[in-house]
Amino acid sequence: MKISIVGLGYVGLSLAILISQKFRVFAYDIDSDRVKSINEKISPIKDTYLKDYLNTKELNLVASSNKKEVYLDADYLIVATPTNYDEETGSFDTSSVEEVVSDFTELNNKGTIVIKSTVPFGYTDTLRHLYPNNLIFFSPEFLRESNALYDNLYPSRIIVGDLSKKARDFAEILSKCSLTEKENTILQMTSKEAESVKLFANTYLAMRIAFFNELDSFSEFNNLSTENVVKGVSLDDRIGNYYNNPSFGYGGYCLPKDTKQLLKNFKDLPNNIIQAVVEANQTRKNFIVNSILQKKPKTVGIYRLIMKSDSDNFRESAVLEIVQALSSNNIRTIIFEPLLTKVFDNIEIVNDFEKFTKEADLIIANRTSKELKNVKKKVYTRDLFSEN
Repeated sequence: MKISIVGLGYVGLSLAILISQKFRVFAYDIDSDRVKSINEKISPIKDTYLKDYLNTKELNLVASSNKKEVYLDADYLIVATPTNYDEETGSFDTSSVEEVVSDFTELNNKGTIVIKSTVPFGYTDTLRHLYPNNLIFFSPEFLRESNALYDNLYPSRIIVGDLSKKARDFAEILSKCSLTEKENTILQMTSKEAESVKLFANTYLAMRIAFFNELDSFSEFNNLSTENVVKGVSLDDRIGNYYNNPSFGYGGYCLPKDTKQLLKNFKDLPNNIIQAVVEANQTRKNFIVNSILQKKPKTVGIYRLIMKSDSDNFRESAVLEIVQALSSNNIRTIIFEPLLTKVFDNIEIVNDFEKFTKEADLIIANRTSKELKNVKKKVYTRDLFSEN
């Protein structure tokens, strides 16, 4: 069996490594450097499991920039290309998915196409009508950045958006390659239902983040111990002691775009909660900016732009908007971010840590670090538990 994957971001690469433990996998990406790295068993993504598996496991994996090599004779094609949210259209940009499906069906009219990219509600059915010769279904992923392979090795559930045997067989492939001791929960449903699962799951997580962020705003305003309130609330088994660490707002690859997309899909339906989840994130960032401005700093140091302590990207980071707001208020801002050099959005990068801490009279950190221990009095953070 030949399984092909397009898109070697953290979703595609983690799937490629997972499946290539037991099946033949060909992976395509337009980034030739990324392809080269993977063939040399070097992970282009910061993820401990990805790095270890590439280095130590026998994987039947070939990365390529040749579409024909990847597409021809593939039994399954997994599409894991980025679908960023387009603010102008109010929906995901699915052009990369459409291009892959179009190219694949021209070369292979028998292979099954599995969409892993997050798509709008009803999108997969549209593709099915356009390309009736190939079975196409949506299968959501539930992966954390920097833990993508781990989450594939130990999946919470495996969902396939089709009721056919081929869809079930695909789910079994993922299950066989996992390391779970008990039998994985496999759910078969329609693609519309699977698309809904993805959007609602991420919106619920965003809602939970927004809830504890508003709890923190209330506590800060009323001079309460946020930690005491959070712990008291979280000890209720119905609520749980998890996903409750305050932050500057939710961000990253999935939550901002998925919440906005779900709200778009609610345009003809009355709703309160979904709208509030989207608006709450902006409200939180505004509160954080106002809290910083009230301290009247002369120079604000931004400790890392990344959303998570073990991340290597800062796309859709809540910190970015806070940086922009401070600049618009004529606050001198400097950034400590080892992933960058010189300037970022016309803001000075100071990666000499000692110089950074001396120049900044206030340091803001979405997530704290041992590195900040000696300048703790200068640090403004809402991080309670040093967890992402």
